[in-house]
Formats: sequence, structure tokens, C-alpha cells
Amino acid sequence: MRLENIVWDALDPHRLGSFWAAALDAEPLTDRPDLFEARVQLTDDVFLDLCFPRVPAKSSSPPRLHPDLVGGPRQQAVVEKLLGLGAVHADVGQGDVPWVVLADPEGNAFCVMEDRASYTGTGPIAALPLDSVDPERDAEFWAAITGWVPAEGPAAGTSLRHPDGVGPLLELCPEPEPKQGKNGLHLDVRRDVGEADVTDRLVGMGASLLGGDGLPWLVLADPSGNEFCVLDA
Repeated sequence: MRLENIVWDALDPHRLGSFWAAALDAEPLTDRPDLFEARVQLTDDVFLDLCFPRVPAKSSSPPRLHPDLVGGPRQQAVVEKLLGLGAVHADVGQGDVPWVVLADPEGNAFCVMEDRASYTGTGPIAALPLDSVDPERDAEFWAAITGWVPAEGPAAGTSLRHPDGVGPLLELCPEPEPKQGKNGLHLDVRRDVGEADVTDRLVGMGASLLGGDGLPWLVLADPSGNEFCVLDA
């Protein structure tokens, strides 16, 4: 399997997807009333797709996944660009920190980061922090289902990155509070060609099967309850 999609629940897929495509210099792939998709091409062979399916209502649960964008020496210029695209400053209780917290047009908070050596060569998304009950356990789980490998990050043993050393870090972070309701952002992985049904293997690793009957993907939760989908090969 490989990590393929970052998925935002969207009330207006075109509006939200267009914001993120412009913010990340991503190439639009799909623009329908019910779905907007764009691609961040990291190398000739490595990409991440941004997906914005329409939902009837947004989750009111505290966010457990968000993108941290590369800022570095250009942090203020990146912030000004995002404000011009429709972002707004946001207060999530961050206090006095060296990064800048913004919210996209549908209120999803994200950060523009200061300069960090671990973000060298990531592309426009520096990191994907994901809340976890047990970061070390969940780092092992996500490494097993993505093929990503341990990388230098905020805490040893809980940051992963594509084995080619490109793209964002996946950072497993201690959860500030127990999970409540559905995550408004989630990740999708895709099965490799020829790979058999993976349900039993994932459940054996601590995942929970949530659904997927009649769909071309499975809906599961990681050991901390964070939803993700496994797409067909």
C-alpha cells in the first residue's frame, strides 16, 4: 500500500479545493459539484492527491489532522499569499509560537511553519500532524500501511517520511483530548496491484473496520480511532 490522498470534507468542493490547489501550486484533476481533486507532484514518481468530496454537514469534532505548510525564510510572504487567497488568521489556543495559524475558507485550521531543518525538501506541505493515543505504536502502524520510514522530526520514533526522502512528514502527536466524532480530514492509502484483501491483516495490526460494502474502498480506523480509507489497486 502507499499513502495517496489527503481528504477534506467540503461543503463547497470547488471553493475549498480551488483554495488549496492555489495554496499548494497543485494541478487540478477533477472539478465536479460533488468532488474537487488536485495533485501535488513531488517527483516524477511521487505525488499526493488533495481530495474534497461534498458532505451535507461538517464535523464539529476537534480536528485531529491538519497540514503544516512550508514557510521558513519566506514565512510572511507565504502567509500574505494565503490571506490573499481567502485564508484568515485563527486562534486555536496556540499562544506565542514561531508558526502562524490560519484557517481556510471553510474554517479548517492549518499552520505556516518557521524554518526547520527537518522540513528540507518536503515540497509545499511540511508535515501532517495526526493525533494519537500512543504515537510510537501508531507510527509503527502507519509505517506498515504506507511504506514510509522513520524520519527526523519533533519527536524521535514518531515521524515518518516517504523512503525517497521527499514530501511531508507524517507526525504522530500525543492527543490533547480523546477522539470525538468523525475527523473532518483523513488520509487514504491505495493497495498495490496484485495485493489481496488486506482487511484481516489491518485488523490484526489494531485497525477497526468501519464500512465499505458496495464501495471501491474500505473505511477503517487506525488504533487511535482516526479514519482512513484503503482504495482498490
